[in-house]
Amino acid sequence: MATKGKRILILQGHPDSTAPHFCHALAESYAAGALAEGHELRQVDVAWLDFPLLRSKQDWEHGLLPASLLEAQQAIGWCEHVVIFFPLWLGEMPALLKGFLEQVARPGFAFNSEGGNPLAHKALRGRSARVVVTMGMPALVYRYFYRAHSLKSLERNILGFVGIAPIRETLIGMIEGMDEAQRQKWLDKLRALGGEGS
Repeated sequence: MATKGKRILILQGHPDSTAPHFCHALAESYAAGALAEGHELRQVDVAWLDFPLLRSKQDWEHGLLPASLLEAQQAIGWCEHVVIFFPLWLGEMPALLKGFLEQVARPGFAFNSEGGNPLAHKALRGRSARVVVTMGMPALVYRYFYRAHSLKSLERNILGFVGIAPIRETLIGMIEGMDEAQRQKWLDKLRALGGEGS
């Protein structure tokens, strides 16, 4: 049981808006568990957002955030805990999710430099995260053979860079071969995590 509701942001990073995927079902289960335990919830689905990719340091540092991302950036500022869902594509997060994170994690919002030091002020401290990744390969192969390099990069170079900690992981492998009972087990697990706000 939650003693005090958290402000939770669910960030859906699956780039396909044409059909529901297991990432969407997992996020829905997490949301149901969170709402049942009294947590406040906002959701951002990257696939439904229209924004350009950043192409220069100048634009990242001094350009304006696209209006289509203002509400999403505000949700990041509002939350105490962010849960990021995405499928592993070519060993990485999908490009659309990476492009989104580059846009919203701008200087002045995600961090502030002092004396040229980009690590001087991590503006998103006080927030925790969970990263939920689905993949075709066994999760243990990704973690130990490939050393989860792309996940570590997300945690260290994006989330950690702006002060988000602690960061927990849920890796779900072999999704194409799962039967309904196995899928339901994961859905139940995500619902429980949502209830805990973790």
